Amino acid sequence: MTTHPSPTPTPFATGTDRSAELVRFDHVTKRFGDHVVLDDLDFAVAPRRHVTLIGPSGSGKTTILRLLMTLLRPDEGTITVDGDLLTHERRGGRLVPAGERHVRAVRRKIGMVFQQFNLFPNMRVLRNITEAPVHVLGRDRDEAEQRARELLELVGLSDKVDAYPGQLSGGQQQRVAIARALAMEPRVLLLDEVTSALDPELVAGVLDLLRDVARSTDVTMVCVTHEMSFARDVSDTVLMFDQGRVIESGPPEKIFTDPEQPRTREFLSAVLEN
Repeated sequence: MTTHPSPTPTPFATGTDRSAELVRFDHVTKRFGDHVVLDDLDFAVAPRRHVTLIGPSGSGKTTILRLLMTLLRPDEGTITVDGDLLTHERRGGRLVPAGERHVRAVRRKIGMVFQQFNLFPNMRVLRNITEAPVHVLGRDRDEAEQRARELLELVGLSDKVDAYPGQLSGGQQQRVAIARALAMEPRVLLLDEVTSALDPELVAGVLDLLRDVARSTDVTMVCVTHEMSFARDVSDTVLMFDQGRVIESGPPEKIFTDPEQPRTREFLSAVLEN
């Protein structure tokens, strides 16, 4: 039987003041068949903080992001975003699975940048960015286009307004995907290994952009990455996952220079050697 060390208290959203939490996982368990991917997970993220999840493949990191995007639903426990239950709602004093209308309303507070860029290939860059704000948020098209142009300037692609995704490099497509996510004005931005599909020479530019976004906006970030230098630079807090649990958490300088758990030291040693 595998034993787990007691999780280190998370310093980024502590105590009982739920108003200081933007995201909360409350005793969340997720299984695929007999395999427990997340095991009674309990953690919170405060507003305007940048939290990075690290750990070996299969430790549950990406499952957390997929639960927040409601691509999956928890088997046990609840997830709260900005004070609203995500996949549950209260009816008649009881907690029941949420209807699609409720889920959509809460999910609008969340933006995600995927490993694959997921741009609409038949739409020009400007429309890729404005489509959701216009049709989901109900923004005026002129207003949405003005905001899209501002975001394209932020990501260094103001000259690509009329290009199609197929005319862009992988790094440029990922920049458009970041602009598209920000156009939805999310309270929380999820980043799932956003450089893993890029050629090595394009990785640094996208990571530099995300550093700029972290410094220049108030958006809360939850990031899964294998880029340890990026995690160290951009994070307020790093969570080390193993076998579906947080086994250690703390500021990056503590996690990367003086981790408490042997499993964290072993993981970082292997990753940094590679």
